[in-house]
Amino acid sequence: MKKHNYSAGPCILPQEVFEQSAAAVLDFNHSGLSILEISHRSKDFVAVMDEARALALELLGLTGKGYQALFLSSGASLEFLMVPYNLMKVDGKAAYLDTGTWASNAITEAKAFGETVVVASSKNDNYTHIPKEYTIPADADYFHCTSNNTIFGTQMKSFPKTDIPVVCDMSSDIFSRVIDFTQFDLIYAGAQKNMGPAGTTLVVVKEEILGKTGRAIPAILDYQKHIKAESMYNTPAVFPIYVSLLTLKWLKAKGGIAAIEKENDAKAALLYAEIDRNPYFKGPVAKEDRSNMNAVFLLNDEAHTPIFDSLWKEAGISGITGHRSVGGYRASMYNALPIESVQVLVDVMQDFEKKVSGTKF
Repeated sequence: MKKHNYSAGPCILPQEVFEQSAAAVLDFNHSGLSILEISHRSKDFVAVMDEARALALELLGLTGKGYQALFLSSGASLEFLMVPYNLMKVDGKAAYLDTGTWASNAITEAKAFGETVVVASSKNDNYTHIPKEYTIPADADYFHCTSNNTIFGTQMKSFPKTDIPVVCDMSSDIFSRVIDFTQFDLIYAGAQKNMGPAGTTLVVVKEEILGKTGRAIPAILDYQKHIKAESMYNTPAVFPIYVSLLTLKWLKAKGGIAAIEKENDAKAALLYAEIDRNPYFKGPVAKEDRSNMNAVFLLNDEAHTPIFDSLWKEAGISGITGHRSVGGYRASMYNALPIESVQVLVDVMQDFEKKVSGTKF
């Protein structure tokens, strides 16, 4: 049976990417070597790295605009540390928007470097909405936000205007929707949502904002060092970067971000319409802030959980159990998830409604 993979990450990737990467594990570029064993300094892999970095900028519309793309290791969680290391001045301060668990973790790291102003937070409402009215200090060294909150199912639909550098953690919705990416000075994203497998992190940074902190930065944490080394300062995650390149090429062939956004809008509209229509479900997130990537929903009566769980498992659905912070269910609809899988979930929800409405409790 085909599995309908709603995992929040590592997550679904395109089938053709699996096939191409599997072939490369056996023989990469007809070299007689596996992608898993080639040197990262070989011309074949240097070409992969160069193409991946260039294609990331191209898809984001940032080619020739003063940005550099890097593929680094240790996930977005390391970027929580690298951002203040590289951008917060000695005795400086930074501004953060708190919209969920990962934003909160980034704030914790920044506090070790200097004054960290939380301009707004939706924590008291269990992160069920995105704060709208707040002021960003004009004297902060940068403003940090998280575009999409995987655990709680919220998404920023617009971004504040400010004259200070803007940093955005886009781990769970990068390459999923059309945005003017020039409004950001630094973007980072773990690959394991829309871009590839776990093991590498994309960083896109405007070079002109670097080298201004006055602090000593350990070499491995210095963006300028990684830029100078063209993402080869240390041994990169060869296989995850190669799979990321294949995924970016798949996205470009589909028509780029504009094309995938239409598909993502259709998937989200289909599922949220059923959540709102079906009397046995509810969505805890403010409607204007609902994520197109991660739809969080709850049963109105948890006593029905065994019935619903048995139905979605029988349908070949995987990975929709909600995060322990929220409970209920979470359907992650990343770029590679086909709308047919969303229809299967909707059909299950409708079958569940019929089953429960005819059952006496």
